[in-house]
Amino acid sequence: MSGFRAAVGASSARRLLHALPSVLFYLAAGVAAYFLWPTSLGGCTTLTVVSGESMEPTYFTGDVVVARCGDPKIGDAVVYQPKDFGGARIIHRIISGDESGWTLQGDNNDWLDPFTPSNDEVLGVAKVHLPKVGLAARALTSPFVWLGLIAIALAILLWPTGDDELEDDTDDREDSSEDAPDTLTESPSVTDAATVENRSEPEAVTL
Repeated sequence: MSGFRAAVGASSARRLLHALPSVLFYLAAGVAAYFLWPTSLGGCTTLTVVSGESMEPTYFTGDVVVARCGDPKIGDAVVYQPKDFGGARIIHRIISGDESGWTLQGDNNDWLDPFTPSNDEVLGVAKVHLPKVGLAARALTSPFVWLGLIAIALAILLWPTGDDELEDDTDDREDSSEDAPDTLTESPSVTDAATVENRSEPEAVTL
């Protein structure tokens, strides 16, 4: 009975070990979805690629800023989307105001923003700064980069490999082995001819 229980316990442990990678994968996917799900799809995260010099030296062109929804306050760098501005997003710092209307300014600007967004227009507060990541993202979206990758992939697929040469050698060997029996079948005729010649020579001598 104890052996049966031990076997059942070992089987359960093996099943848990096999299931553990899947559980960890789904858990990691859930955490990533929670933190990276964009606000445009009802999430709480906004990824913004910085363009321009208005937030230098805090952020530079090509930097990626990850903003999370929350309650902004004075001193926060926030991403906001002014109404009736074509869907453009701006990342600047709050210098005064309240949730009904914030006053913002770029760190490198001498003037105030012409917009006073409310909390409803603020997409998120800047939390994570990824320098120059946006430049790599732009490079990956370049058609020249994709054409180059496609050309490399085609070259790898069409380039002859060692396996092809091995198959050619094998085919040559098979062809030569198929020719070998023909040579063997011809040799008896030579032997027969020699026998005939040997037999005809004594007859000539007797005469």
